Amino acid sequence: MSRHTALLGATLLGLVAVLVRMAFGRPDLLRWYLAGWALFAVALWLARKLPARRLTVLVVAGGIAVTATGLVAPPSTSTDSYRYAWDGRVQAAGVSPYDHPPADPALGALRDGWLFPGDCDAPDRAKVAEGVCTRINRPAVHTIYPPLAEAYFLVVHWLSPDGSRHKVLQLGGALMAIAVLLALCRWAGARTAAYWAWCPAVPAEAVNNAHVDMLGVLLVVLAFCVVRGPGALLGAAVAAKLLPGVTLPGALSGVLRDGVHWRRILAVLLPAGAVVTLAYLPYVLTSNASVLGYLFGYFQEEGYEAPSARERYAVLRLVLPDAWAPYAAILLLGLIILYVLRRGDPDRPWAGALVVTGSLLLLLTPEYSWYALLVVALVALDGRWEWLGVALAGAVSYLFGPATLAYTVAALVVVAGWAVRRFHDSPTVTPAGARP
Repeated sequence: MSRHTALLGATLLGLVAVLVRMAFGRPDLLRWYLAGWALFAVALWLARKLPARRLTVLVVAGGIAVTATGLVAPPSTSTDSYRYAWDGRVQAAGVSPYDHPPADPALGALRDGWLFPGDCDAPDRAKVAEGVCTRINRPAVHTIYPPLAEAYFLVVHWLSPDGSRHKVLQLGGALMAIAVLLALCRWAGARTAAYWAWCPAVPAEAVNNAHVDMLGVLLVVLAFCVVRGPGALLGAAVAAKLLPGVTLPGALSGVLRDGVHWRRILAVLLPAGAVVTLAYLPYVLTSNASVLGYLFGYFQEEGYEAPSARERYAVLRLVLPDAWAPYAAILLLGLIILYVLRRGDPDRPWAGALVVTGSLLLLLTPEYSWYALLVVALVALDGRWEWLGVALAGAVSYLFGPATLAYTVAALVVVAGWAVRRFHDSPTVTPAGARP
């Protein structure tokens, strides 16, 4: 075994140990999470000099070990999985998840001591009625999740043994994360797949917190890796979690170069739209309430309409008045999408998807770190590691609070990475008459 292999193996073991400790270290979680990211960076640095075959073994084995650390504890920083379990239970009882919020007394017969514990003093409990509390967040509002996510919750409910609680959701997240890892190793190569395999965001958000974003990420990766026409799979990703819709401009990279390539546009958008429509149709037909649920209320609650209420648009607000920030974000994102449509590489659609997705998060500065799982997967396809700072910024914002500094540093790293790559990729000027 070479010295670099031994060092990388030791670093990965350290990363696994830190992630396991992180799962139980609630009071100082941020410190352990940053330590995990530091070891992740060291591992990526050491991996540069390993031969491909040896690196593949370490990426896969290390990735599975890192992913498994998310299974060692209950969800530690998010209560979303409790809503997933509830929505699956409601559907199994023959009720549309869009018709009633969890607090509705009409669903009282479905409550149990796990999702509706008697103790109301714990910090992760929400009051439903006098003497009744729940672990489900926002229990007074309808579900926000799209139809394929709801179908996933129902399947997990069917597969869950009695008393398994959150474990099957976590296991589902782990299996999807490993599927993404294997797809990346097969189609992108182990060297860039390491960005996904060893990233601390994967066990934390895809597995431990069991976020359904993982289903959308898997579908996006399969869309860009496996098939020539990604429209249907990207539509399925949108029907699982709406955020993957921002990858559609990447799939259309270069369609406005030398005219408008209508055939390519229709080949992506028509299958995507058809899948989204077909996914929503059964719920539209069987629901008495809107299948959009709490979506618009969520935008208001998170401060996207009134940015001063939350730390949305934090980077833009450093240089613009609060009232201008939402409009500036829309304008800048539109220009970025136009750039991808005109100048993007149609043979590398994930590159355009990364630029649009990462830019969206930098412009909106959400405090939810699991949104950036999609960015991590696209980095693993494309190789531009500087975008990983977006995932780290989301985690720091979520665990620590201030989004401005974290996202500003992430934006500066992305700009620096772009400048360095632009400099190295620029052609060397050869003097006239000189031999190149």
